[in-house]
Amino acid sequence: MEIHFLQVKFYAIGVYLEPEVVSHLQQWKSKPAKELEGSDDFFDALISAPVEKVIRLVVIKEIKGAQYGLQVETAVRDRLAADDKYEDEEEEALEKVVDFFRSKYFKKNSVITYHFHANSSTAEIAVSLEGKDDTKYVIENANVVETIKKWYLAGSRAISPSTISSLAANLSEELSK
Repeated sequence: MEIHFLQVKFYAIGVYLEPEVVSHLQQWKSKPAKELEGSDDFFDALISAPVEKVIRLVVIKEIKGAQYGLQVETAVRDRLAADDKYEDEEEEALEKVVDFFRSKYFKKNSVITYHFHANSSTAEIAVSLEGKDDTKYVIENANVVETIKKWYLAGSRAISPSTISSLAANLSEELSK
C-alpha cells in the first residue's frame, strides 16, 4: 500500500498451486526464471490453468479491515473498468467483499486466504484472527474472482514484484525437471 508516496508492506504473500500446474505450463519448459518473470503470457497461462490455487496473506503490520477492503475494491474496480467489465453485478459483488473485511482488524500474524478451486468461477475468502473463529465468504462473481487472481498473479501487472519473482523462480525450477 502506498501512503504519502512511501511503499508500506502490510502482509507477506504465499502462493500455493497444485503440482500438476506444471503440465499446463510446458510451453515455458527450461526457460530461466528471469525470462518467466518478464512474461505476462506465462502468468496469464498460470492464472487460467485449471488447477486449485491458494493465495495466503500473513499480516506483518497491523491494518484495519476497512483499509484492506478499500485496497481490494480500488484495485479490482480499476482493473475491471479498464477491461470494460465493471457492471452492476461486479459492483454489488465487490461491495460484499468490502463489507466482509470492513469490521475486521488485522493484527500481526492474522491470515487472509483466497481459495480458487479448479474449474470454478467462485472463490472463498477465509480470515483467521487471533482468538476468534475463522470467518469465510464466497465470491460468486466470475469477473471479480478472475480479477483478484490477476491482482496477485498477473506478472508485471500484479501487486507484488517480489511474489512474481519468487513464483517465476520456483516454477522455472519445476519446469526444468
